[in-house]
Amino acid sequence: MTRGHGEKRTLRYKGARKEDTVQIRQLEYFVALAAERHFTKASEVCHVSQPAFSEALGKLERELRVPLVRRGHAFEGLTPEGERLLVWARRLLADHEAMRAEADALRVGVSGRARIGAVPGAAAVAAKLIAPFCARHPLATVQLATHLSFSEILRQVRDFELDAGITFLDEGTEGLPSLLLYEERYMLLASKRLLAERDGPVPWTQASALPMAALAAGMRGRALVDDACAQAGVQVDVQVQTDSIESLCALAGTGRWATVAPSSWVQAWEFSGDIAAVPIIEPEVVTRMGLVFTASTPTPALTTALFDVARRLKLG
Repeated sequence: MTRGHGEKRTLRYKGARKEDTVQIRQLEYFVALAAERHFTKASEVCHVSQPAFSEALGKLERELRVPLVRRGHAFEGLTPEGERLLVWARRLLADHEAMRAEADALRVGVSGRARIGAVPGAAAVAAKLIAPFCARHPLATVQLATHLSFSEILRQVRDFELDAGITFLDEGTEGLPSLLLYEERYMLLASKRLLAERDGPVPWTQASALPMAALAAGMRGRALVDDACAQAGVQVDVQVQTDSIESLCALAGTGRWATVAPSSWVQAWEFSGDIAAVPIIEPEVVTRMGLVFTASTPTPALTTALFDVARRLKLG
């Protein structure tokens, strides 16, 4: 939605009649409606009146010769045909923006907005990628989302809603281009009083006895803790749950609770001298973290620029 909607940007599909011309703005309206699920909100996002918005969508349906939207007194969802064609609409818009960005890059250097998502555990590392990227490409801007789940990042990357994601690399990322950035080790974070002045590695059998704060059930970071406990044959009694790594560190910082946090967050956070971070073992929790991209050919200029900066990083 960043470019002017008054532009007559059109796409002609094979076998189309002269009057059957799909305009880029029609696809933008269609994608906006799918995202907002409300005609008035979608028209406001697109900066057009609702009558003009509805007329453009109706024209798109006539040109494609299939119904896209289930209509009643309000938006009732997309038709099965609409759900299928939404994937193509997103892809066409992504390709269109990538072509414009490529032209800009050829003319003045890499520019445009890089949309990056990061799972909560990788939020502290995201700045280490963004800073050199912006330094190298001052005309580019970055939009960073740091409260996305693993599955949501993969969905948005595949649907061309994100240009790249910083996330766990495992079987779920198969089919997407990826780059390993670092291996994340999880640490036990607690007051020295709770640790009984212990400064060496702590096994899960002992850590599980501590008053614990943890990520909410269903989050990937929590699943790592639960899996490690299962391997050790213990259960953790979680008193406080949160959806934020930052909140975990703050809770541990009070000295009342212990928690298990990514080492990248432990290194970035400033704790009082009473808080210690020690390795947690038997088993160790280590994950592979990396950058995933949209699978498109040719690779967009912004994606290529991100990849080039990322592969030069030394994150350990």
